[in-house]
Amino acid sequence: MHWRLPRGVVALDRPFILGIVNVTPDSFSDGGRLADAEAAVAYAERLLDEGADAVDVGGESTRPQNLGAVPVEEEMRRVLPVVRALRSRRGGALISVDTVKAAVARAALDAGADVVNDVSGLRLDTAMAATCAAAHAGVILMHSRGVVADMATFAHADYGDDPVGDVVAELSHAVERARAAGLADESIVVDPGVGFSKRSAVSIAVLAELPRIAAIGRPVLVGASRKRFVGELSGVATAADRVHGSVGAHVAALARGARLFRVHDVRAHREALDVAWAILGPRLPIADTA
Repeated sequence: MHWRLPRGVVALDRPFILGIVNVTPDSFSDGGRLADAEAAVAYAERLLDEGADAVDVGGESTRPQNLGAVPVEEEMRRVLPVVRALRSRRGGALISVDTVKAAVARAALDAGADVVNDVSGLRLDTAMAATCAAAHAGVILMHSRGVVADMATFAHADYGDDPVGDVVAELSHAVERARAAGLADESIVVDPGVGFSKRSAVSIAVLAELPRIAAIGRPVLVGASRKRFVGELSGVATAADRVHGSVGAHVAALARGARLFRVHDVRAHREALDVAWAILGPRLPIADTA
């Protein structure tokens, strides 16, 4: 299992951790913490030092009741200085940009990013797939419905008798969009979008049935960190306090086929996932991802 990025191939032969760097005033658990580029870069470096394999820099919140759509220019103002500084200070670091806008993705890739994490699965900007293909970028295609303002709500959370089958079908369409634009299969990672357009029961079902997601044929990323269903199951109301439940969800996801994990709390996940991998890794079935 591997992931082709512009500067080489990443072997997914152990759990891959993507540390979250939200350069936003309104993200659901840590908005406003990173008030400027220097604070964000220092935080990203800390996550790398704690064991993150990459950092994911985002300038627009998808939380319910966010502050509204972020203009392209403002999103670039938030994100690009962080990407440039990280590339300068940590030349070997892997950097992802979390955006649904092709113009932001293009500028971030030019500034040194390796990956575009599109939480719309290439739905919201018709230029995104071609932009990523032209740069030979790695891409993360997340399952969601609706637009940025409502994709983390229940506005589009109606599924048929087989909700996981619906997610698989819609994610498969995202992969086809990527291929049609010229993106190589080896550059694509899929994310079932836990907590996005999904009530807790559906998020739990998706994680329980992750082998069906892996059967799409691409490496699977899971981002359950601090999500609502974790709080409901653990009884922890404050998002930032859901560390233990988040780790539990991700270890379970590892056992069911996930190989990449987008997390807030890097050190706890690095330790737990590495121990789990040492025990489970040689015994886990590996999806054929060529």
